[in-house]
This record gives sequence, structure tokens and C-alpha cells, in this order.
Amino acid sequence: MKHLQMLLILWLFTAKVDAQTTPNNMVSQKNYTILVLMNATPQWLSHTRSERADFFEKRIMPIFQKVSKTVKVQLFDSEYFHAQVSDFIIITTSDLEQYKLMIELLRDSKIYGEPYFQIKDIIVGQENAFEDFNILLKNEH
Repeated sequence: MKHLQMLLILWLFTAKVDAQTTPNNMVSQKNYTILVLMNATPQWLSHTRSERADFFEKRIMPIFQKVSKTVKVQLFDSEYFHAQVSDFIIITTSDLEQYKLMIELLRDSKIYGEPYFQIKDIIVGQENAFEDFNILLKNEH
């Protein structure tokens, strides 16, 4: 019986290592961190603070809530520190399909349409992704 348990543990460990080192699984195991760099336009700034808060609450929050099971959204102001980027969003997700849905829904809103914000850049990365490749390449040698 102990021999069977050891074989099962060894098999589970090997399956876990193999899953961690295959190219297809490397991407799915780590979250993506996405920076959306934006600059507020005169169309946005011409609204009162109350109108902007109302728009955000009624039009934008439902979009964020729709994907909130797999997409975390954090909003930041940077107009005090950067001339070209007044605001940025940090998005964390492991589900790029839900992220893409969120972006499409934002594109259908006045955020993109008026536009209320110019999207200056979108930067996607994964924390320490090189470590996955180090493991993969080490196992190939």
C-alpha cells in the first residue's frame, strides 16, 4: 500500500511539473497585469464633477461589475505628475476573454466614443514570466 501511495505522489508531482513547464500552460497560470494609459479630453473635463460621477456610476461601473469575477480594475489619477497621461487603469486578470469583453464594452461607451479619454497606450505583462521559461529551458537541457 505504501508503494502505491508513493507512486501516486510521484505521479501527481510529475504531472504538476509537466503542467507548469508546457508552453500552453505557462500563460494560463500567471495573471496578466494590464496598464491602460489615458488622457482626459476637454469633452470629459467640460462636464461638472457631479455629471462625471453620475456617468461613471451609471455607465462605467456596470461594465466593471460585469467582468468582476475574473477582472480586477484599479483606477489612478496622474495628471499631477505627467503631462500626457492624466489617468491610468491597472487591470489584473487570468482571463483575457473577459478583459477583451470589458474593452469592447468600454469602446461602445462615450469613454471611447466622444471621446472622453484618449487611450495613449495599453501595456500587457506578466510578473516574472521569465521564470517559467527558465524552468522550461532547464528541463530541455
